[in-house]
Amino acid sequence: MPMRDSGRAGTLPATSDELSRLLTAVRRGRVLTVTGRFREPRSLLVREIAERLSSNFYDGTAVVTPGRPFGLRELTAALGCVPGMPFLPYGTTDAVSWLAERDMLLVLDGAEHLEPDALAWLRRLLTAAPGLRILAAGRSPLAFPGERVHRL
Repeated sequence: MPMRDSGRAGTLPATSDELSRLLTAVRRGRVLTVTGRFREPRSLLVREIAERLSSNFYDGTAVVTPGRPFGLRELTAALGCVPGMPFLPYGTTDAVSWLAERDMLLVLDGAEHLEPDALAWLRRLLTAAPGLRILAAGRSPLAFPGERVHRL
């Protein structure tokens, strides 16, 4: 039975046990993608997970909602606009080296819109940033090494 979302309209598209497993998967793994046909349930679930886990990361959570087209330039610009996220001090030319020092959860809500250059950059970022976790919501998996997939 789906879990009632406390304090918000709607129902989380996961049971309490599923949500517990997903929270653990994000904390222990590097990449978790929630897939499914409909955007709203995916989005609701990843945003709930992000809210519950934000305090587990020193640098918190950055939620990015990719639109069309969404390449590397748009991704790094979106990261620079995330409320509360200190991003790229003046004079920093390489976002990967700066993000490599962060302990954070990056949420990609609408990952199916990411273009190949953005996906390649995220793969490079995962290699360089041991404290980074990615939680994505999309129609299909990101196809990253070690990725865990939860299908709705």
